[in-house]
Amino acid sequence: MKKKDITKTEAPMQKKGRGFRWLKIGILLFLCVIWIWSWLPVTERITLPMERAGSEPVRIALVTDLHSCYYGKDQEWLVRRIEKENPDLVVLAGDIFDNRLKDERAQSLLKRLVEKYPCYYVTGNHEYWSGRAEEMKRWTEDAGITVLDGDCSTLNVGDTVLDVCGVDDPDELSLEAWRGQIDSAFSQTDPGHIRILVSHRPERVNIYEQYDFDLILTGHAHSGQFRIPFVNKGLFAPDQGFMASYVNGIYELSNGSLMEVSRGLARETTPLPRFFNRPELVVLTLQAK
Repeated sequence: MKKKDITKTEAPMQKKGRGFRWLKIGILLFLCVIWIWSWLPVTERITLPMERAGSEPVRIALVTDLHSCYYGKDQEWLVRRIEKENPDLVVLAGDIFDNRLKDERAQSLLKRLVEKYPCYYVTGNHEYWSGRAEEMKRWTEDAGITVLDGDCSTLNVGDTVLDVCGVDDPDELSLEAWRGQIDSAFSQTDPGHIRILVSHRPERVNIYEQYDFDLILTGHAHSGQFRIPFVNKGLFAPDQGFMASYVNGIYELSNGSLMEVSRGLARETTPLPRFFNRPELVVLTLQAK
């Protein structure tokens, strides 16, 4: 009788224990699937009506936060993805190089892109953290890419004229010096052109709102690493903290400027896996209203 009693009391507990183990395994598998899915890059296509756009659309490929990560031999996967979009220009909005990984992958990508497209580059904080930001800028300029550090470059695409301005990452600049770069770049623009600012960091909205740029192109936030679905916030983003607001996509600023924040292309350099936050190439199409 005792043996039967013991069997009757232990069986439900064993069954409950097995169910709990399967639940844990299921959760672990789900997280693994989400992590693998979040590792796979995607192309995000955004169309923006612009007052001063001409009759033909202008396509901009925005590449940020590569961090010298691997995208195939000679970065073939990423190059092909960009070629497929047939952009009129490529904007490289900082952290293309990294402070830990070697330069070769970043250099390979830049050399291949500049052969086919006008390319514009600004520094990110990791270029400065490497201690070799000026060396990286010189190499990039020698490769034929326009380096923007308080400058503006005018580009004609069909009957649309773009003023592409850019500033260094402020990691080693005082606020006064960094704003001086924006002032210098903006002073070179024409109000009859589409005015674009390339700046690595999105969080300095209160400063961007003081200038009449049509479009601001940024990265840096990595979408908060863990992107919170449905509310478009990041769990934690550099220089924004928890529940970061400027992490992904287009934001309209109080002065009417549009700011695009790319999730970037970093993968193996990130200290934590990305969740609900696939690496991205952003392609913006500017067309007449």
